[in-house]
Amino acid sequence: MDTRTAHTSQLTAAELREIRDLLDEAFEGDFADEDFEHALGGMHVLIGAAGRLVAHGSVVQRRVLHRGRALRTGYVEAVAVRAGLRRRGLGGQVMAQLEQCVAGAYVLGALSASEEGAGLYLARGWSVWPGRVGALSPDGPVRLPEEEGSTYVWTPPGGVRPDPAGRLDFDWRDGDVL
Repeated sequence: MDTRTAHTSQLTAAELREIRDLLDEAFEGDFADEDFEHALGGMHVLIGAAGRLVAHGSVVQRRVLHRGRALRTGYVEAVAVRAGLRRRGLGGQVMAQLEQCVAGAYVLGALSASEEGAGLYLARGWSVWPGRVGALSPDGPVRLPEEEGSTYVWTPPGGVRPDPAGRLDFDWRDGDVL
């Protein structure tokens, strides 16, 4: 297995297509153009085998407003492993590299997990955010109760541990907010 970490700007058009194909396959067609857009602009971890991409994840910068402070947050996106290779540690390898990126550049890590992916994140020390979740929409702050219970956070060494009594308000993005 070959592991590579690269910024979006270092990826070729062919590599971006290969990432998108993997994500479409892994998410069974439930990966919209906006979801792919959210995964771009940061660092990517790519694992290949026999010349084929078998696992991917990325981390992008988000601003999260918490108790009057804007937290520089590494937001994990588009974590996927090819179906025939799941449960072999590849997701953990991707996350280990992404966590290094978060620890080196951000005060907080965050992600939104599916039920299928939750076990991976919990096993790595990520925790479900117990408080409220919102977004800084063009019309002002809005609560996102549908994101509560599936938003996970991780505090890197020297990072900021948010107060669960406070709300996390994520910066606005087109498509799915988180």
